Amino acid sequence: MGDVLRYTASKDTAPATVDGFDNFYFVTDSPGRKRALLEAGINAMAKVKVGHGARRPAVTIRSSPWKAGTEQTPWHDVFDIDNGHVRYFGDHKPETTKPVGATSGNAALLEVFDSHQAPTAGGRASAAPLLLFRSISKNGKVKGHVQFCGVALIERAERVVQWGGPARTTFTNYVFDLVVIDLTAEGDTLDWDWITARRDPEITDAEVLELAPAAWREWVKHGYSVLPKVRRRVARSQVVKVREQRPVPGSSVEADLQAVYRRFDSDKHAFEVLAAVVAAKVMRASGHRYNEGWLTRRSGDGGADFVGRLDLGSGLAGTKLVVLGQAKCIKPESLVSAEQIARVVARLRRGWIGVYVTTGSYSEPAQLEMVEDQYPVLLINGRDLLKELYEIAGKDHGGDLMSCVEDLLSSRSLEVLNRRPEEILLD
Repeated sequence: MGDVLRYTASKDTAPATVDGFDNFYFVTDSPGRKRALLEAGINAMAKVKVGHGARRPAVTIRSSPWKAGTEQTPWHDVFDIDNGHVRYFGDHKPETTKPVGATSGNAALLEVFDSHQAPTAGGRASAAPLLLFRSISKNGKVKGHVQFCGVALIERAERVVQWGGPARTTFTNYVFDLVVIDLTAEGDTLDWDWITARRDPEITDAEVLELAPAAWREWVKHGYSVLPKVRRRVARSQVVKVREQRPVPGSSVEADLQAVYRRFDSDKHAFEVLAAVVAAKVMRASGHRYNEGWLTRRSGDGGADFVGRLDLGSGLAGTKLVVLGQAKCIKPESLVSAEQIARVVARLRRGWIGVYVTTGSYSEPAQLEMVEDQYPVLLINGRDLLKELYEIAGKDHGGDLMSCVEDLLSSRSLEVLNRRPEEILLD
């Protein structure tokens, strides 16, 4: 998903890369079969005969944003990939003399739409996937590069009246609302072997389905009712790349983070004190009252290393939230996984929030799971940990980071208690 491919005029399947980009024809090569093409906006692969009749392997869709609003392409396609929605206009134009549903592209998509509405799993198993691409500009050129935008199903087809063309007149066309399916299980990639298998008349629909993405198989099994579940929804804007969570290599910040890690690598319980202090600073930065509570036992803490309380409002217009904290002193180049964060999430009750503090970084899959499942957990990575410590050191310790750390440990040691987290609401 999102990869840019070189789409050359020569249509050669070799080499694997052209001008530093993956070769579209190499990536989509099915040995012994005709090349996949993006010459038109809607490109239907030829059907193959199978036991039950015929199967169309796929339909490739190409949108050219740079043409939108022109006489050649008077419509504007909408690609909202992160929310799994594409609104794609058919190929009927003002000068087309054929009936609106008889143009090659519209006819192909209407046929696919019928198969996508099939009431049985058997009918849906042979339905053709839509493979979405967008033309993008590279090196000042609007042609020759395409971006893969995913696999889609047609949710609805609608006849619309548009305006455009040389005569500036109205004409009828089709517009298709597409559901871009979730490819998270496949690492946001499409295995072309699935399409190659769909092009082989010797391979049954059931065998082909085994190669399909997990979301596609889910849709084949359950149909229209699972479209909300299989739709791609990725809050990319809330996911921080791993490299952006780490200090610049060779910088003083990286050296300081390594120093903090070495200080606590053999004293993980002391790091819990530091994590609790930093978590308190972050919580108070929002302007709310935060009460530091206690550290949990060294072992058997059940996924929480420290406990605090966040007070919002006052009186009848106020509430108190239990805060469960997890501290993880790991190598700065290490990643915290979704499974590790899940330990804190599993402890949370309604109205509780969590905070995870580490010297490492959070994997992107872990962040995606947090966003998509809306877990109320704050994530503080190693770089942010240093940022908070720098502010404390600069204000109260003359900028000496490690001196600041030692002072925090000696002056802010929290009591280790064997209490239930909810007891902090009574303090």
